[in-house]
Amino acid sequence: MEAVKQLAGRAGMPMPEEDDQESRSRSRLLEINRNAARYFYDQLNAPTPEAAMARRYWREKRGLSDAAIRRFGLGYAPEDFVGLLHYLRHRGFTEPELESSGLVKRSAKGNLYDIFRHRVMVPIIDVRGNIIAFGGRVMDDSKPKYINSPETMVYHKSRTLFALNVAKKSTSKRYILCEGIWTSSRCTKPGLIPLSVPAARL
Repeated sequence: MEAVKQLAGRAGMPMPEEDDQESRSRSRLLEINRNAARYFYDQLNAPTPEAAMARRYWREKRGLSDAAIRRFGLGYAPEDFVGLLHYLRHRGFTEPELESSGLVKRSAKGNLYDIFRHRVMVPIIDVRGNIIAFGGRVMDDSKPKYINSPETMVYHKSRTLFALNVAKKSTSKRYILCEGIWTSSRCTKPGLIPLSVPAARL
């Protein structure tokens, strides 16, 4: 059944038990995530002191090369309650769609706001190359240290293995299973492919 789902996804066709509306909602959610990943990556490379701090975190504290940063699509969420919200709104996504993505929440006053703020960001990508969720981490000792996307119609924690999309394309026969995405992001030695469960934390 999983193979059928993959083929249907590549062809843009709904599953037999999935109606056209559900298929469209799924596609829109994946498009939201793709745009969000671009936003976080662009923010990481922005000419701001905060972005420079995030780049230093990836390079110095995590020991990652620029090639590894690009390979995993790593990014940065700025200290802005509505930055991503406005970015996605301007690209035509509706409030119900954005709420369903788990990238924004509604406050007690009824206003939407970004849940990822002033955090380095890791996109979680499925084996087909779709961005299905995100993990965010602070760069200091503030709490909560980690925030992960909630489960959605495209992201199911128990069915996801981080970096499997990278492993699928690799010719390496050496793999290492890590406890979480933040450990995986450090295991980037040549010829070694890190895999992990997305929600595990260290």
